[in-house]
Amino acid sequence: MGSQGFNNQKNGQRLGITEPISLGGPTEFDVIKTKELEQFLAEAGLYESHEEAIRREEVLGRLDQIVKVWVKKVSRARGLNEQLVQEANAKIFTFGSYRLGVHGPGADIDTLCVGPRHADRDEDFFGELKRMLLEMPDVTELHPVPDAHVPVMRFKLNGVSIDLLYARLSLWVIPDDLDISQDSILQNADDKTVRSLNGCRVTDQILSLVPNIQNFRTTLRCMRFWAKRRGVYSNVAGFLGGINWALLVARICQLYPNALPNMLVSRFFRVYTQWRWPNPVMLCAIEEGSLGLQIWDPRKNPKDKYHLMPIITPAYPSMNSSYNVSSSTLRIMTEEFKRGHEVCEAMVLNNGSWLELFEPHRFFEAYKNYLQIDIVAVCDEDMMNWKGWVESRIRYLVFKIERDTFKLLLCHPHPGDFPDKLNPCHCSYFLGLQRKEGVPVNEAKKFDIRATVEEFKGNVGSYISWKPGMGISVTHIKRRDIPAFVFPGGVRPARPARPSVEERQAPDTSAASSVDAATSVDVNVVDGPGDDDTRKRKREEEDELTKLTELTKLSTPEQLRNDVPTVGPEGINVNDQAGTSGVKNESLDQKSEDISGQLGQQVEELEELDDSFQNKYLKENDMEHSTVKEVASSVNESLEELEAPELVVPLPRATHAAAAQKKPIMRFNFTSLAKATGNSS
Repeated sequence: MGSQGFNNQKNGQRLGITEPISLGGPTEFDVIKTKELEQFLAEAGLYESHEEAIRREEVLGRLDQIVKVWVKKVSRARGLNEQLVQEANAKIFTFGSYRLGVHGPGADIDTLCVGPRHADRDEDFFGELKRMLLEMPDVTELHPVPDAHVPVMRFKLNGVSIDLLYARLSLWVIPDDLDISQDSILQNADDKTVRSLNGCRVTDQILSLVPNIQNFRTTLRCMRFWAKRRGVYSNVAGFLGGINWALLVARICQLYPNALPNMLVSRFFRVYTQWRWPNPVMLCAIEEGSLGLQIWDPRKNPKDKYHLMPIITPAYPSMNSSYNVSSSTLRIMTEEFKRGHEVCEAMVLNNGSWLELFEPHRFFEAYKNYLQIDIVAVCDEDMMNWKGWVESRIRYLVFKIERDTFKLLLCHPHPGDFPDKLNPCHCSYFLGLQRKEGVPVNEAKKFDIRATVEEFKGNVGSYISWKPGMGISVTHIKRRDIPAFVFPGGVRPARPARPSVEERQAPDTSAASSVDAATSVDVNVVDGPGDDDTRKRKREEEDELTKLTELTKLSTPEQLRNDVPTVGPEGINVNDQAGTSGVKNESLDQKSEDISGQLGQQVEELEELDDSFQNKYLKENDMEHSTVKEVASSVNESLEELEAPELVVPLPRATHAAAAQKKPIMRFNFTSLAKATGNSS
């Protein structure tokens, strides 16, 4: 629980690079709703049992023993004398959800093995250690991925899933009290080691930068569950992954240091609904460092200017953890933030339950048209490798469709695959398709994305580990043609009637409605805040909104003209006036966070940027996308009509004869919903 009077400091150091929005403590209402939230999360099965927690600790102890035996074996093979062999050491660290304390039952454990300079990654870690693991009966499902951006060895040890990274330090002996939070640990480290160490260093920094770890953990557990239920939890699909959500939640904890999880969840949606992306979210100022490692800096790194939703890691070297986000996925997440804000506001008004906030997103009811990506292989191992590769390429397809249709065709990738239970070597991915809202009817056009899909297929077909039998097809399907195996139990559900906007927003304060809304969790029906509490809360919220407006307001071009550029193309600058209480910050990074949304682009400027910088950017990066112009409206509105024949993409490694055949064209004929239904809204 939060404590009254906590002044957003830990060990005398202020947390965050701006002052908090509110230092207000919890009300009785907040205490009640927080208990309800904790009960909801427990009944949703998000906490592991005591027995499972002990089992995980035992597995980590066993893994630590394994790597210590491994490093001594490697040292002896390298010809080191017996004394050095006995002193040889390797150490296991954890990071991610397990280290943050928000993992659930059955979740994997992200681990890092730190080894000495003479233990090589390729020959020793992915060679000798792999062979050792293969010989152990308690190790199963071993899957090394040495060519990944962050090389990883995945396996199960005594039934517990492990993701094991490796960091090779420039030390002959790894001490038992090794502190990897020190920047000196990165001295003479290769890029893969730096990236591998980054997970642990960032996780520890997050825990040191939040005012109340328990409140942070409960809020983060809530937001992770919400993101998964709403279909926006997936870094590889272009949404946000675990570290991104942790950084966003940690920033809210800094802005509301005395708030309980009930209020932190509500303020999460309020703040990020109003956030002026691509202004970056940062927990602390970015440090230049003395090792010369590249950090996130739009002034020096051209690609950094085009990140749409920068969420910066706090440990050196600071990086953007959300570079995968596209215009389409940013639009989707922004709409989900708005929905979450509306639900939380309604909860305060009518004392509703948490159930509505976590209502699953009905992806296969949201659109009339989809792209279905089917992949096949001949065996389980090939399927696992092929699926991992294709999944990592799908976000490029989203980028390319945005590029080739000038962002008039928006894509919603589903964050996950759907296995075909009748064929274990076949699974499907889906992208929802929607015409951008606001395009005049007389400008409706057909889009031919044949070349776009062929480019995607060529990208996928470049897989260096391709084997015969690995195949992919892309098909345009209507909602009615979605295969049954994507639905629970393989049964297509009947489409429920959608409530009107008025019905969804109308508050219902009756006790019966409160009970009915909480059918899956036992919620006590309580009265809402009293009149005094209501007036007090209203005054506090007015003060918060004033600060939040200052934190997120846009600056005029005159204010920005002579300042240091942050994100965005050249000439778009930001000042450091808002949220600094008259104290001018000297670093770029402090400026970026202190204004927390002052990116300085007006809508007219953004529209001009899209055209003037597009060609330059397309040449620089194959997964190009320009700065976001605007956020489109609800994914459930203005559904398009796609009148086109089915598009089937030939399998990779097709014969020349097959490749020479005329390919079908996918044309998207957009007709507005009003025109199609005869309405004139």
